[in-house]
Amino acid sequence: MANTRKTLERVPEEKFGWKPHAKSGTMGWLAGHLANLPSWAVLTLEKEVFDMQPAGPLPKIEPPKNRKELLEMFDKNTATARAAIAGASDDDFMKPWTLLKGGQKVMWLPRMAVVRSFVMNHNVHHRAQLGVYLRLNDVPLPAIYGPSADEAPF
Repeated sequence: MANTRKTLERVPEEKFGWKPHAKSGTMGWLAGHLANLPSWAVLTLEKEVFDMQPAGPLPKIEPPKNRKELLEMFDKNTATARAAIAGASDDDFMKPWTLLKGGQKVMWLPRMAVVRSFVMNHNVHHRAQLGVYLRLNDVPLPAIYGPSADEAPF
């Protein structure tokens, strides 16, 4: 989460509307998605089932309007995720979690696998995607898995 926050800190507010391709999401949307992803850990640990296309509308998540809101959203969601994970037992992590689409089962996994794949791996994937967005806008990248071309330690 610290590396994700370092990446989110680099998102220029004036580029929130930028996107690399017509089919791509904007930088602001992508950063907001990253800020929201930790909340999925709470959803996974508190609910047994999630329908990504329910009969009614999903709750609307307001996208952040600026970097301050972006980081506040990320920090809040990270704190609640950490608390949910710390409060869960091994048995809680082994309980099944089901993803539905319009009431139809898409998949079933132990919650442990959902937190690892849908929260953590999903975060790493989109953090890297945001890194590409930043690089294409000449924004220096933070060191994530060792030095970046912009932050050499020597």
